[in-house]
Amino acid sequence: ANCVVVAAKRGGETQLAACVALATTRIDVNGFVRRHLDARKVSFAPMDVAVAETSMEYGGITPFGLPADWPVLVDAAVVAVPHVVVGSGIRGSKLVVPGASLAEVLGAQVLEGLAG
Repeated sequence: ANCVVVAAKRGGETQLAACVALATTRIDVNGFVRRHLDARKVSFAPMDVAVAETSMEYGGITPFGLPADWPVLVDAAVVAVPHVVVGSGIRGSKLVVPGASLAEVLGAQVLEGLAG
């Protein structure tokens, strides 16, 4: 599963969030995520911002251990599979975890239709 950091903007405010979806799917950032976060515009967070805010390496960002105030949007297909491979915080390793464990991540919201 891929974990990407997005920046949702509305009224001069920016909210960071993480989106998790199976690697074989695409996250609907400009449609589903924008509406769900009630944002005017959503884009992938710049690499330097994602690294600084997560304290993780770019390309290895994991949904585990993200800032407590971040929404973690998890596609329902992720929690439905027995196991997923996700980042570990560094590029040199990965974690194999039960898909259902991503529903237990702090701030997790399991959503149908996040990715397709």
